[in-house]
Amino acid sequence: MGLSFIGPGTLIVLGLSIFPAVWAFLLSRQKWNGFSTPTDIGWTNYQKMAADPELMGAVGHTLLFTVLFVPASIVLGLLLAVALNRKIRFIGFYRTCLFVPFVMSAAATGILGTFVFNPQFGMANSVLRGLGLPQQGLLESQSQAMIIIALMALWQQLAFTVVVYLAALQDVPQELVEAARVDGASPYRVFRHVIVPQLTPVTVFATIWQTITALQLFDLVFVTTRGGPLGSTQTVVYYLWDQAFRELKFGYGSAVAYGLFAATLVITIIMVVYSRRTKTEGF
Repeated sequence: MGLSFIGPGTLIVLGLSIFPAVWAFLLSRQKWNGFSTPTDIGWTNYQKMAADPELMGAVGHTLLFTVLFVPASIVLGLLLAVALNRKIRFIGFYRTCLFVPFVMSAAATGILGTFVFNPQFGMANSVLRGLGLPQQGLLESQSQAMIIIALMALWQQLAFTVVVYLAALQDVPQELVEAARVDGASPYRVFRHVIVPQLTPVTVFATIWQTITALQLFDLVFVTTRGGPLGSTQTVVYYLWDQAFRELKFGYGSAVAYGLFAATLVITIIMVVYSRRTKTEGF
């Protein structure tokens, strides 16, 4: 009886996940532009990836974004969660304001970010002009564009880390906190030596989740810079989209997608294994 209820839904889920994955893998071993007859070329697409300087550049940009985004989201998320984990006036309003960006689409976030950080008419340079400071290139600067995108992503995704930490803070044994205070520990020492260790499993989970999110960056780049200026914000996902849907190299784009999947899987496994060996697993 139970199978009759879950069977149709399970088949739909499997059909929408397994079939595209298998088809994409088969496509990654072919040369096909969407119109001609597909040609089987074996592992050529995967071999081409290792010698593709543009792909290596996209990998570097993705890693840069990950380094900028993940630590900031963890540290700021923890600090904001601690700040919001108290009974103060308008606390519900503060929490709502923090969560609103998270429910916005990445496209909306990108459009809003463009109005703020556009070097010609953006609000950021208007403020700098008003303060008598030099204007910045922002989204049109090779050295600043990825930092700006990381700030936009942080503004949108920070609420996830805050909510996770807020939930975890409810499970911190209050007797440990009170005992530390009775022993004369300062608020900083209570936070550093009592609260933070209790949150380690959640930190591991949040780090893995935000790392996966960072490696899949596409929407903000697509809406704001389209990989520019001069390819300085071209990430792996944007590059595979460009190869598949603009250059019509569906086979090579699929190979890049599988390469990203393999890299993400390896990174996740390493982090999970390390956390379990150090007994800090969040799963």
